[in-house]
Formats: sequence, structure tokens, C-alpha cells
Amino acid sequence: MNRQAKPFSIKFIFSCVGLLGSLFLAMVLGAADVSISDVWLAIIGDTSKNSLILREIRFPRELAALLVGSALAVSGAIMQGMTRNPLADPGLLGLTAGANAALAIAIALVPSLNYYGIMAACFLGAAIGALVVFGIASAKRGGFSPFRLVLAGAAVSTFFFAVAEGVGIYFKVSKDISMWTAGGVIGTTWTQLQIITPVIVIGIVISLVLSKQLTLLSLSEEVAVGLGQHTFKIKVFLFILIIILAGSAVALVGNLAFVGLMIPHIVRAIVGTDYRFIIPMSAVVGGAFMLLADTLGRTMNAPYETPVAALVAVMGLPFFLIIVRKGGRAFL
Repeated sequence: MNRQAKPFSIKFIFSCVGLLGSLFLAMVLGAADVSISDVWLAIIGDTSKNSLILREIRFPRELAALLVGSALAVSGAIMQGMTRNPLADPGLLGLTAGANAALAIAIALVPSLNYYGIMAACFLGAAIGALVVFGIASAKRGGFSPFRLVLAGAAVSTFFFAVAEGVGIYFKVSKDISMWTAGGVIGTTWTQLQIITPVIVIGIVISLVLSKQLTLLSLSEEVAVGLGQHTFKIKVFLFILIIILAGSAVALVGNLAFVGLMIPHIVRAIVGTDYRFIIPMSAVVGGAFMLLADTLGRTMNAPYETPVAALVAVMGLPFFLIIVRKGGRAFL
């Protein structure tokens, strides 16, 4: 155990350094011409134009990217471990689509709804989406297989996206809905972060607490039961964590697929199959990935922005196909 812990600690330190480097690049690079000294002045409270741009626009945006990347990566890791399905991802299995549909309905029916209400609607939608997908996938005798789960997720996601579009058109709120569901962190405010940050942080901390139980569950349910684990209770807690993390991400930036699929596979190639290592590493690597993706989206065609959801999809689809071809073992 000590021999394992020491290499992991080194890997984790390097990943944290990478996260800090990604955050630094995200702060400095962009359409606005800022320097390292401008970043420092903004941190200490300077009131110049560049400092205000950084403090009120770029700082909350990049913190949102970090949080969303961590939340989606951890929720994806939990889903893959709990279902023992290498293709599991909140964006592919109906959670984010359900959250999007619930968000659209909430905006249409209660236009004055505050951010707490938006977040609650996203949690409810994510839960409904997940329940429908798992219900359809397990309807056939023998429980759900990874293949049926993905098919059910694709069908349910398409349905919920259609619901969101239909609600937007009928109630003439398509523009407002698009602002939430475009899959980007532009426009994130400090007020939103004050509400959502504790939820995501607490969700990740609880995930760390349950990581040992998740490791046993990922091996075999029979093994977990044989070791005295109450698998039903653990699954309920893990399911709630997935909903909280995925729902929070949607409430903050809208729909983002493939982050929860890619990052856990990359992390397992680095730290192995023990979720005590996978969960914290996924949080760090997921945050760094989203920071780099958002920075690329802001800079590759500046001053215009390339949607970060499109960039992630371009990277995620080949990744998904490789995993399908290799039977989930592409990066193990």
C-alpha cells in the first residue's frame, strides 16, 4: 500500500501543478490583452479597466470551467464504476438532457425563477432522465447491458432535447433557454458561483468518502456483498451524488457531453482501477481539461468565441468510438 500511495502522491502533485498551469493560461490568454501583472493587480483589488475585466468576467468564468470539469469527470467516474459500464457518461445517459428539459420548462413556466429554483429544476430533471434511462435499459430480463444502456441513453436524450426545443418554441423563450443550454461558461457570475460552488465541492468530498465502497462495487456486486457492503444503500447514495454533480454542471453551463466519459478513462491509465485514486485525480484532471478547452475556445478565433461544447464533442466522439471498438479497454 505504501509503495502504491507514494507514486500516486507524486502523480497527484503533478496533476495539481498542471491544473494551476491551466488556470494561469486561462487567466492570461484571451481577446483582452492582459499581462501577469494585470492578473496580480486584479487579485489584490485594483480598479483599472483590465483588472475589472479579469475580476468580473474572466475570474468567475474560469472558476466555473474548473468546477464543471471536476463535477462532470467525477460523476462520470462514479457512473462507470457503479454500472461497470465503460461508456457511462452523464451527457450520454440522459442526465444532462433531462436537466436541460427541466430547466427549459422552469424558465417557460416561471420566468422570474431565481438561481436556486433553476438548480433545483436541473437536479429534478437529471434524476428523471437517469431513472428513465436505467428503467428502459433494465426492462429486459437479465438487467441492463452496457449496449442497452447506451441505446436507451441516446433515445431518452433525443427525446428530452426535443422537449426543451418544443417548450422554447411554444412559450417563445428559445433565446433564454439557449443562453443556459449552449454548453459554455460565458456569462457566469459570482452570484451563481456562490450558490453552486459549495454544492459541487460537497459532492466531490462525499464521493471521496465513498470511493472505497465504489471500488468494491466496480469489481463485482457479489464481492461487495460478500465483504459486508450494503450495496443498495451505496448505490442510492452514489446515484444521488451523480444527480447533484451533473445537475450542478448543467445549472451552471448547460449541456456538455463526453467530459465524464473521457477523463475517467485517461485517469485510470495513470492511477489504475482504485477509485480512492480515480476520484481525486478525475476532479483535478477534469478541471484542467475544461480550463484548457475554454481557453482554446476563446483564443483560436479571437475576438469571436468557438463554443466549448463543440470543441469537447470534436475530441469526445473519436474517444467514444475508440472505447467502443476496444470494448472499454482502450486506455487500461
